[in-house]
Amino acid sequence: MMNYRMTAYILGSIAVITAGLMLVPFIMTFGYHEDYASTTFAFGLTIAILLAIGIPCIVKKPKNTHITSSCGFVTVALAWIMMSVVGAVPLCASGVMPDFIDCIFEMVSGFTTTGATVLTDIDGAPNSILFWRSMTHWIGGMGILVFVVALLPKSNPAVVHLMKAEVPGPEFGKLVSKLRFTARILYCIYLAMTVLEIVLLVASPKMNLFDAVIHSMSTAGTGGFSNRGLSVGYYNDAYIDVVITVFMMLFAANFNVFYFLLIGHVSAALRNEELRAMFIIFGAATIGITISLTVENIYENFWVSLRYAAFQTASMMSTTGFATADFNNWPTITHILLLIVMFVGGSAGSTAGGLKVSRIVIGAKSAFAGMKKAYSPRGVFTVKLDGRPVSDELRLSVANYFVAYFFITVVSLVLISVIEPRVPSSLQGVDTGWFVENFSAVATCINNVGPGLGSFGPMYNFAHLSSLSKIVLSFDMLLGRLEIVPIMLMFYPKAWTPAK
Repeated sequence: MMNYRMTAYILGSIAVITAGLMLVPFIMTFGYHEDYASTTFAFGLTIAILLAIGIPCIVKKPKNTHITSSCGFVTVALAWIMMSVVGAVPLCASGVMPDFIDCIFEMVSGFTTTGATVLTDIDGAPNSILFWRSMTHWIGGMGILVFVVALLPKSNPAVVHLMKAEVPGPEFGKLVSKLRFTARILYCIYLAMTVLEIVLLVASPKMNLFDAVIHSMSTAGTGGFSNRGLSVGYYNDAYIDVVITVFMMLFAANFNVFYFLLIGHVSAALRNEELRAMFIIFGAATIGITISLTVENIYENFWVSLRYAAFQTASMMSTTGFATADFNNWPTITHILLLIVMFVGGSAGSTAGGLKVSRIVIGAKSAFAGMKKAYSPRGVFTVKLDGRPVSDELRLSVANYFVAYFFITVVSLVLISVIEPRVPSSLQGVDTGWFVENFSAVATCINNVGPGLGSFGPMYNFAHLSSLSKIVLSFDMLLGRLEIVPIMLMFYPKAWTPAK
C-alpha cells in the first residue's frame, strides 16, 4: 500500500537536502576559477531543479505519515533513482560527459558506491566535478535516507521501513531506542572516521588536501572514485597504501562494532563473529596472493608483494575498487581469490557491498547443520551467530537472497553477453576471454566493487560498452546496493496500491 503524499514528502526532503550538499561543489567552481559558463551553470541548474522538485513537496507535511513496509521499500528505490538521474545533470550540462546515459551510469555508480567509471579523462576533469563524483560515494555509503532520518526533529515509526531498505545486511538493528539517534550516531562515527583519514593522508608529502578529501570520501563510502587516472597507484607511496588499506577494511566493518568500542564494550565488539570471519577471509586471501606474487617474481621481494596484495585484497573485499597495480597481469590464481573476496564483500551494517560476510557465515552454518541432520535425522541442530540462535525466518531470508542474487547475476550475464559478444578491437590486447570479461563486469557491478578483469580491469573503464549494457549494469548496481527487494518491488503492481 502506497502513501503517495508521504512518499512525495520524503522525496522532496531528499531533494532539498541534496541541493544543500551540492552547494559545496557549486562554491568550488568559483574557488578554483573554473569555466563559469559550464560547471557553475551546471551545478546552479541542478540545485534549481532539486529545489523545484523538493520545495512544493515539503511545504505542507502530510496528515497521514504512516507508511507500510512495501511503501518504504519503493520510496527508497525511487529516491535512489531520482538522485542518480538529477545528480547526472552537472556532468552533462558542464560538457564533461555529453552522453546522458553515460552520466546516469556514472552517478548510479557513484551513489551505489560502485566506482565503475566511463569518464576517460579523469585527470583533466574540473575539480568541482571530481569532488561531486566522490561526494556521491560519501552520501551513498551510509545512505541519504539515513541522513534524512538523522535530521528529523522527532522520531516517526514509519522511518524504520526506510532504514531497513537502505542499511545493508540480512538484519537491521537499532543502536539505541530512537531511530533518529541511531542515525545520528552512525553519521557521527562515519564523519569522524572520514576526517581522521583525511588528516592521515595529508601527512604524506605526496598528497595535497584536495586529493586527501577526494580519496577519503571514496574510501568512506567504499566507492573508489579517484581524481587520478591511475587511482591510488598514481602516488606510488607505501604510507598512503597502508593508510587507505586500513581504512578500507575499517569501513567494511559493521558500524555497531565502533559504537560498542566508543561506549567501552570492548569485549562485545571483539566477540563479533562476522568481524572475525571477515578478517580471517581477508588474511587468507592476502597471504595466498602474496605467496603467488612472490613465487612468480612479480615484485622484487616478499614485502612489496605483501603491500600490493593487501591493498588489492582490501579494495576488492571492501568493494572500494581503488587500485595500486594492474592485477590483469597477475597469475590466474590471484584473479580467482580476488573474485571470491569480491563476492563475499564486507560486513552487514557497513558501507561495503557484496553478499556480506554474515550471510556467508549463516549460509555455511546452515549447510553444515543440514548435513548433520541428514546423518542424524533425530538430532536437533541449531545455527548460531555470536552465540545466539539464528531464527528460521532469517535463515530462509538468507537462502532466498542467495537464490535471487545468483538468478539476477545469470540473467545479467546472458544479457551482457548478447549485447557485447566481443571485446572492441582497440582493447584486444587485454582480452581475458569472453566469459571472464562479461562475468567480471556483472560481478563487479552487482557487488558494487568497480574494477573487473580484462577490459574492465583497474587501468581501464566501462566507456567502450553500448548504452544498453550500461543500463543493464546500472540496474545491477542499484540491485546490489539496495539488496534486490526495494528495486524489485517497484515492478510489483500491488505495491503501488494507494493507501486508504
